[in-house]
Amino acid sequence: MPHESQAQELFFTRAGMDKDNVAAIVADALAGTDDGELFLEYRQSESVLMDDRQIKSANFDTTQGFGLRSVVGEAHGYAHGSVLSEEAIRRGATTVKAVRGNHSGTMALAPVGTNASLYTDINPLVLVPFEAKVKLLEEIDAYARREPRIKQVSASLSGSWQAVFIQRADGSHAADIRPLVRLSVSVVLAEGDRMETGGHGIGGRVTYDGMMDEMAWRHCVDEAIRQASVNLASIPAPAGEMSVVLGPGWPGVMLHEAVGHGLEGDFNRKGTSAFSGKIGQRVAAKGVTVVDDGTLPDRRGSITIDDEGTASGRTVLIEDGILVGYLQDRLNARLTGVKATGNGRRQSYAHAPIPRMTNTFMEAGTLDPAEILASVEKGIYAVNFGGGQVDITSGKFVFAATEAYLIENGKIGAPVKGATLIGNGPDALTRVTMIGNDLQIDPGIGTCGKDGQGVPVGVGQPTLRLDGLTVGGTAV
Repeated sequence: MPHESQAQELFFTRAGMDKDNVAAIVADALAGTDDGELFLEYRQSESVLMDDRQIKSANFDTTQGFGLRSVVGEAHGYAHGSVLSEEAIRRGATTVKAVRGNHSGTMALAPVGTNASLYTDINPLVLVPFEAKVKLLEEIDAYARREPRIKQVSASLSGSWQAVFIQRADGSHAADIRPLVRLSVSVVLAEGDRMETGGHGIGGRVTYDGMMDEMAWRHCVDEAIRQASVNLASIPAPAGEMSVVLGPGWPGVMLHEAVGHGLEGDFNRKGTSAFSGKIGQRVAAKGVTVVDDGTLPDRRGSITIDDEGTASGRTVLIEDGILVGYLQDRLNARLTGVKATGNGRRQSYAHAPIPRMTNTFMEAGTLDPAEILASVEKGIYAVNFGGGQVDITSGKFVFAATEAYLIENGKIGAPVKGATLIGNGPDALTRVTMIGNDLQIDPGIGTCGKDGQGVPVGVGQPTLRLDGLTVGGTAV
């Protein structure tokens, strides 16, 4: 099993715990329950921020701990602690036994193992000296300031190295080693009395090598400056119902929020999603296929196994417009009589797993993006998005575009500021009329929040045309 030797060293040899003793504690704690596991975690993380030519923060942190969960029906008992010792886990076992009561269940079968290895197990934090990381940020700052309109430059480098070990009551176990890095650049440009921002970032489950490459970090700076320059030239966005073309890649964040969360198993089991009870029904236009795939090599949202030990996979959610599946952790899969899809994720040992997305995207179509733009007489071309709000139950969403343009007579026109897309997730999918052949996954910058937990994710899509979408702006 990949990474088992490293996990063995971290969680047993170094911590002074006996593997067999720990397995026995878990077996006793979970006897008579329906499911559960012991989750062991060790994580190193760091971040360095340069703002206004100064290092404003530099952090390094090491955390470790355990989370022990017992599941009875849809209830669970959860104990966690930052001390890795047999005695601490034994005390946690006393707590989680309380949820069992007089219940006598049959433990769910363990996940099938995997020999997959989707990313390196090298710790990115130790490969590059701290001085080299600071030098990189200084070079980014100096390169950006070659632009005469620059008022402010912020650049940050962050990374983590996480090891996990999952022990089940039947003695089976799984392990994973997960690196994660990110470089982010943001700038403020000024022209007269007007100032605008732009930003770009890259990342993934890799080492810092790619980010130290001059072409890579210069691209981040150039893209941030380009975006701010576009916004400096922007005019007020129109408002009303119109055709909207979404660019490829990061605009898939709208798909993630407006549709993806509604396809997670817990919301659908409880009947609180706009997609509840609609398996086999048409929920999108023909040609729309939405996939969640945690097996893409080196991607930010990828996981070899989820945080319950289930192997990650490729899950088709919507196929040619028909809803065919949901994203499942073990608890919701068991209660609805389906298979877990490898989407049980948690922020850390202090959190219980819940159904979460990995890399969620719409598959490519056949059309040239230029053909899609040329087909629109009047509308909006949205290339980048910032924040948004979504109501899972109703599917209603509001998203703010950080880079958008007018489309006039099939040509990209003036950039616009203040454009917001307003709609309903399930309804918006039925308004897709053209799908490009240029699928892109975002550059590795996404973090998803749910129930107070944040996990790294990927989003993506090809160029899309949607008709009759409501655009909020400043002029009618």
